[in-house]
Amino acid sequence: MLKQMTRGELLSETAKAEAGRGAGRTRGWRNRIGIACIAALHLAALYALLTTEFGPFAITLAVLAWLFANCLLLVFLPRPGIAAALSLLAIVVLIALSRFKYDILQLSITFLDFLIIDRDTFSFLLSVFPRLKLPLLCAAIIAVPVLWLIWRTDPFRVSRKVSLALLAFATVAISGMAIAVPEQPWEPFQGINHISNLARSGVVAASRLTSTGWIEADPPSQPRLPLARGAHASTPTALPLPAACDASAKRPHIIMMLDESSFDVTAAPGIKVPTGYTDYFKSVDGKQRTFVAEATGGPTWYTEFNVATGLSARSFGDLKFYVTRIAAGRVTRGLPGALQRCGYKTVSLYPTYGDFLSARAFQKALGVEQFIDMAEMGVNEDMQPDSFYFDQALKVFAREVPSRAPVFMFLYLTANHFPWTDVYKPELTPDWKPPGNTEEIDEYIRRQTVTARDYGEFVAKLKRDYPDESFLIVRFGDHQPNISQKMLEPGVDRAHLARQVMAFDRRYFSTYYAIDAVNFQPRDLSTALEKLDAAYLPIVIQDAAGVPLDPSFAEQKNIMLRCKGVFYTCNKGAEARRFNRMLIDAGLIKRL
Repeated sequence: MLKQMTRGELLSETAKAEAGRGAGRTRGWRNRIGIACIAALHLAALYALLTTEFGPFAITLAVLAWLFANCLLLVFLPRPGIAAALSLLAIVVLIALSRFKYDILQLSITFLDFLIIDRDTFSFLLSVFPRLKLPLLCAAIIAVPVLWLIWRTDPFRVSRKVSLALLAFATVAISGMAIAVPEQPWEPFQGINHISNLARSGVVAASRLTSTGWIEADPPSQPRLPLARGAHASTPTALPLPAACDASAKRPHIIMMLDESSFDVTAAPGIKVPTGYTDYFKSVDGKQRTFVAEATGGPTWYTEFNVATGLSARSFGDLKFYVTRIAAGRVTRGLPGALQRCGYKTVSLYPTYGDFLSARAFQKALGVEQFIDMAEMGVNEDMQPDSFYFDQALKVFAREVPSRAPVFMFLYLTANHFPWTDVYKPELTPDWKPPGNTEEIDEYIRRQTVTARDYGEFVAKLKRDYPDESFLIVRFGDHQPNISQKMLEPGVDRAHLARQVMAFDRRYFSTYYAIDAVNFQPRDLSTALEKLDAAYLPIVIQDAAGVPLDPSFAEQKNIMLRCKGVFYTCNKGAEARRFNRMLIDAGLIKRL
């Protein structure tokens, strides 16, 4: 028998049905809005990728990276709206950071930027853009409520199993593509394909770290390695303790001068130069010597690492672009510390902010006592006339010479930095007459003549102001300019040129080094070979100054003489790997 409903109960049921239909309509609208928001987020990400990635391969890889980011977030936050929003935010920020990095270093962002996260990187960013703090704070304040709103209104959920399956697919696909088409070392220097290059660099870094670690070195307790033919040097398992060095002995002040992008352009065919141009590249004994750097066209910090530590940046393989950041606090063996042991005060006049690639932390760990960067010199631009840095050096000597302790100074010049398409401070050369090359090459040569003139005036001031002090000055070109390639081989095919550079053709890595002296006769120039790899320069400096070598540099000197001035490639890398292991066992390289 059916229960008869009262009028009130009928109205109540009707209201419930109407409420259910209203809730359904609300859910329908909410679903439509959710779908529209998620679609908009994905379309925005696709637009960002398509406008920064070029070529089917790069676009496909970038889309897979987008899928990877979404699925990784969905594993922990199973809401597709919030995953898409956070992924879009990450993509936009990464592209912006990559463009910023490219503007500063001519290299787009890579996986190593996140594997090596340090305070210096953020400090340098805020030093270059001091007004960036407020926009970052505002962006964070705006992003938080927007993300919360998306979180609250997202009606969808994705199964963790589905997310894990898609994440595995994206990982395998990215790895497979990166292995099938390995990233070429020159690709991050193009300033495009930011996300796809980042994805591939992750595969490269993971492969490198799992195979050889941070630095190439022999395994512990490795049996003696075969040496080059005719070599009979011992291979001790550990370096002996350094002997005491007489810090009271009279020694010359030492200036190690990094000459930005400088080499003798007469090495290229058909280049016209002013009279007396090559004299600048000669040493006090009249000889002209070749310095073989590990960089060409750009990364000064490779050579900075070489001459400060006496080691090879190439030992870090694909990670070498970050060599000073990796080495900061981990590599403690170097020229400043060796000289400090013998009573030297150690100073570095660094031309940009000290946080750049952790330069301050890197050099301090090597024994640099006074690290004077651009801010401390009172300027806000790192490209200053050479005379400015020479004046800074004179100020240091005026302050330190009265203490009677010898000074070691790492001095940088920057005026010959690229580009050479613009005339840099034409008032420095009012009587300049171009020798008749291309405008770019003539500008490069003009800046070199200014360096030679300012250097001559600096030496004259040392002689005049310090007649009772002695100085050893060792100058070197940190790398060739990026215009040298078209100078050395005009009209060469770019693909052929790339192969030559990747094969480390020494023509593109050779600059110069010169040894000068003021009121001083170099003690020993036997190690100042006609052609020298950059890592050996600390040995030349110490021998010329008459500073006794500690056991690590004495052992490396044996390698230098045995390998005739070649370091990293001697005996197919065996010498460098053996030496790195010795430094690790001696505690001079830590946590690498």
